[in-house]
Amino acid sequence: MDFSIILNEYQFYLEGLWTTTWLVALSLLIGLVIAIPAGVLRSHQNWLIKGPIWAYMYFFRGSPLLVQLFLIYYGVAQFDSLRESWLWYYFQEAWFCALLAFSLNTGAYTAEIVRGVINTMPKGELEAAKAYGMSPWQILKRITLPNSLKRALPAYSNEIIFMIHGSAIAGVVTIVDITGAARVVNARYYAPFEAYLAAGVLYMCLTFSVIYLFKLWEKSYQHQ
Repeated sequence: MDFSIILNEYQFYLEGLWTTTWLVALSLLIGLVIAIPAGVLRSHQNWLIKGPIWAYMYFFRGSPLLVQLFLIYYGVAQFDSLRESWLWYYFQEAWFCALLAFSLNTGAYTAEIVRGVINTMPKGELEAAKAYGMSPWQILKRITLPNSLKRALPAYSNEIIFMIHGSAIAGVVTIVDITGAARVVNARYYAPFEAYLAAGVLYMCLTFSVIYLFKLWEKSYQHQ
C-alpha cells in the first residue's frame, strides 16, 4: 500500500469533496422547497391536487436514483424541442442534470417524511388552535410545521445521509465528485485500494458531520 498517492492527489480529492458538498447541499435545499408543499398537499381531499403529487412521489421513491439520472442526462436529449429551446443550455451540463435528479429524488422522500409527521400530529393541538380562532394557514404556520419539523429531524437526518451516499453516482455522468476523483486517481496509479479508501474516509467525514450537527439541533429543541 502506497499512501503517498493520497498525499500527492489531496488537492484533487478536496476538489471532489467540494463538488459533492455543494451538489448535495443545493439538492437538499431545492428538495426541501419541493417537499414541504408536496407533503402538505399530499393529504388534500381533492384528487386533482393530491393525484399529481402522489404520482411524483410514487415514481421517484419507486425507481433507482441512477435510472432517474440516466433518464434526465441521456433521455431528454432525444427531444428535438428541448434541444432547440433555451433549456438545452442547462440540460447539456452534467452538473445540472445531477442536481435536478438529486433534488427531485430527495424532494419525494422528504415529502413523504413531511406527510407522515403531519398526519401524526396530536389532534388535541389542532383542535385547541381551531378553538383559539386560528385560520388554517395560521395553524399550518404556527402549529403544524414547527411541531412537525421537530419530530421529523431523525428521519430527515437519515435522508441527508442517504443523499450523501447516493451522490456517488454523479461520477457516472463525468462529474468529478469524491467518487469521480477516486476513479481518476485509480486510473492514474492503478491503486484501487488507496484511491477508494481515501474516498470512503471523506464520505465518512461528511456523514459523521451531519450526524453531529443534527444531534446538536435536537438538543437545542430539547432545551426550548
